[in-house]
Amino acid sequence: MIRHETIEKVLDVARIEEVIGDFVSLKKRGGNFIGNCPFHNEKTPSFAVSPAKGIYKCFGCGVSGNVFGFIMQHEHLSYPEAVKHVASRYKIEVEEEKPSAAEMAQIDERESLMAVTTFAAEWFQKQLFDTGAGQAIGLSYFNEREFRTDTIKKFGLGYSPESRDALTKQAIENGYKLEYLEKTGLTIVKENYQVDRFRGRVIFPIHNVAGRVIGFGARILGSDKSTAKYLNSPESDIYHKSSVLYGLFQARKAIADLDNCCLVEGYTDVISLHQSGINNVVASSGTSLTTDQIRMIRRYTQHITILYDGDAAGIKASFRGIDMILAADMTVRIVLFPDGEDPDSFARKHHPDEVKRFITENARDFILFKTQLLLDEASGDPIKRAALTGEMLESIALTPNALLRSEYLKECSRIMDVDEQTLTWELSKILRKNLKKGNEEAKALSDSTRITKPQEKEIQEIDRLLIHEENLIRVLVNYGNMSFEIKSANEDNAISVEKYPVAEFIINDLNADEYLFQSQVYQKMFDEIKEGLTNGNLPCDRYFINHPDNEIRVIATHLAADFYEISPLWETDKGMPTPTESDKISLLVKETLLKLKLRKAENLRKGILLGLSLPDITEENVLKVQVQLVQINEFIQALKNELGLSSR
Repeated sequence: MIRHETIEKVLDVARIEEVIGDFVSLKKRGGNFIGNCPFHNEKTPSFAVSPAKGIYKCFGCGVSGNVFGFIMQHEHLSYPEAVKHVASRYKIEVEEEKPSAAEMAQIDERESLMAVTTFAAEWFQKQLFDTGAGQAIGLSYFNEREFRTDTIKKFGLGYSPESRDALTKQAIENGYKLEYLEKTGLTIVKENYQVDRFRGRVIFPIHNVAGRVIGFGARILGSDKSTAKYLNSPESDIYHKSSVLYGLFQARKAIADLDNCCLVEGYTDVISLHQSGINNVVASSGTSLTTDQIRMIRRYTQHITILYDGDAAGIKASFRGIDMILAADMTVRIVLFPDGEDPDSFARKHHPDEVKRFITENARDFILFKTQLLLDEASGDPIKRAALTGEMLESIALTPNALLRSEYLKECSRIMDVDEQTLTWELSKILRKNLKKGNEEAKALSDSTRITKPQEKEIQEIDRLLIHEENLIRVLVNYGNMSFEIKSANEDNAISVEKYPVAEFIINDLNADEYLFQSQVYQKMFDEIKEGLTNGNLPCDRYFINHPDNEIRVIATHLAADFYEISPLWETDKGMPTPTESDKISLLVKETLLKLKLRKAENLRKGILLGLSLPDITEENVLKVQVQLVQINEFIQALKNELGLSSR
């Protein structure tokens, strides 16, 4: 269990815009930062980060939280894992207290799996550098690849000895359970014995975006053709091959800085290019590109450059994946290496400056590259050329940007020597077909699920009283430590002015009415504020934003998420003062309390009227209820008068 003092230290040191900036490209706007939300696809940035408040919020999909909440949601980590991740970024040692038996039982399986893969990665690297076999076999292989020692350590490369179960035995001796060794795929469990899956291979650890090892790739060094050249970890709770890009942890900052991602096929391609100073490179690890992988890249850039060897068949096999990139409103450029060369071999044979220059000078737009490639194959065959035209238009139709589609049509018309108007007509038919298909799919989904818009459903279900309770808690959390003046007159009509702390005034007022919140969460927050006031340690917005209770944390972030800034030009240039809520705190406190009481009273009146409509009500009770109704109506009218509302 992480000590509270450590969590506070991490929160004091961590800058939320830096932590989120590791995953999202942010741009400064006033005192805040904005960027495209990493939790849903969007073209216009609606994701805001407030360094002053230490929170983020997306005004598109509604997600919000503090620095730990972002890491938990983005990396699918537990709260302790998120704290450790942020602490590691700022080189803060995490002090932990020994957890109780109950707390130990709550440690989730993901953490256990991560612990096993972390141990294995460290063990593999130790075998590479510190054993004779590792140096003679594994290190020799990497040296042949011309990988420098700093590169080997950067990517955590390692070696697994030939011994049948060396890793398994060592892990068990260190307290790791065989159950988790098997679930991560490190150990193959037989009826009477266990086998290390990656024995006799060099190891390529696979990291998630947070830098934690979630799986492994392993290459055999022998020439046995009956054995797979590469082995990968099997699917597990922490490793999903279709959602992983090799090298993204090492490349993410360079991708965001350069606004471009180079995509290659294999581990060694990534590593060799890094050694050449090309750091914005990731690998799909031999799998066909998936929507999850595309979405991961899109968090950092909308531009992809795919680096291919000279194999035309391989290029054509990847066309479907590239069409998926276009459909995600991203641009794709292609670099084709000379025959017999791949990114790894080319990088090892050329100076880093030559590699960079080659990629820059040979990058071609995918649509035009694809057109030329297929056109060469269809030369002299009108049927193939017609099929090529249709295929190209299908790809162009996937591009959401209308201006870009127009440019593609012009170039394709020139390359294929086909009238541009004809291509435009054919493209419009494809677009209409795609639109109709999309509408039909949307209608089918709507008919089958009868979806209600979330906002409409929430408005229908939420009692208006909760809205006023939320607003009162918002005032307490954000302005509770402020004070405001109250003027009063004595018997001689002398005016006196007293200062009242906001929290004290609201709490005393509600206690006098013996008010109980309809929401249990708001009641809990109110009780904590009341206790803090009594103890002389009033909790502020930061306390609730970083509260151990996740539900309170989410609500507090929502209440604090005001990212709008009024330009000072209104006052300096136009002579129009722009007071904030804190400038009108006296009015804010008064109206918030009155509106809450008014809504409570109106709800009470509804209950009284309902009682009058009961069929078995006696005449005596009718008179009592009517008296109550008169009293509540008078109270409601008095509240409306104070608020300046007309009678309804």
